[in-house]
Amino acid sequence: MSGFNLRFLGHSTVRLELGGRVVLTDPVLTARVGGLVRVVPTPAPASYAGVDLVLLSHLHGDHLHLPSLRLLGTRTRIVVPRGAGSWLAKKGFERVEEIAPGETLTDGGLTVTATEAVHSGHRWGPRLTHGPQSPALGHLLEGDGRKVYHAGDTDLFDGMAGFGPVDVALLPVWGWGPNLGPGHLDPARAAQAAALVRARAAVPVHWGTLALPGVRRTARMRRLLADPPRVFAAEVKAAGGTTEVLFTEPGDGVVLPASTDRA
Repeated sequence: MSGFNLRFLGHSTVRLELGGRVVLTDPVLTARVGGLVRVVPTPAPASYAGVDLVLLSHLHGDHLHLPSLRLLGTRTRIVVPRGAGSWLAKKGFERVEEIAPGETLTDGGLTVTATEAVHSGHRWGPRLTHGPQSPALGHLLEGDGRKVYHAGDTDLFDGMAGFGPVDVALLPVWGWGPNLGPGHLDPARAAQAAALVRARAAVPVHWGTLALPGVRRTARMRRLLADPPRVFAAEVKAAGGTTEVLFTEPGDGVVLPASTDRA
């Protein structure tokens, strides 16, 4: 493996090849995730083969999904927010490491720095007190002279301005339901995030993949499964931003700009 490549596997799952390493973000690889169903094909095993490093942004079940992690094998190196390592290790995973905002780890030619995120870090949601809890994270990945921002789940916050400029930002633009709870970006706020991090290009993620079975075929949900990345692109354009939106359907490779050198 060499070069810089991205493949959007659906929801917040991206296969990223950078710095001589293969990274998978928040793997969701199965047909069902708790009470949610996948509305696009499940990724082929080849699309998540050979992973060197898994980055988990937070503990919610649509980001830290145990059945999907088991598909990758219990010896895969998994990086979790600080405070979650022992809980995941008790599930049988043997190479779990913790990281907190501002901390950095390396894997070959790849450097990963954890960033702040504004989102509930509790496994079962913001209103519960039992079960594991650790701060939600984003990640800055650097290698081969390129820089990628993986936002995870987050609301907009001023500190994003300190992350840029970045070559590519992986920005959530919706979720899996008819409404968004706190700590998320909608298309308009994601466009603001792209400007804050001074992203040369942005890949809209966290859309078009999971839905509640009872509402997936309603007219509103059909729109919400398709429209958010398109609205995001329109918002970026309307704001006069210079970010190139790399619209990619779940499961497809991202067609990157011819050159990703930052000015």
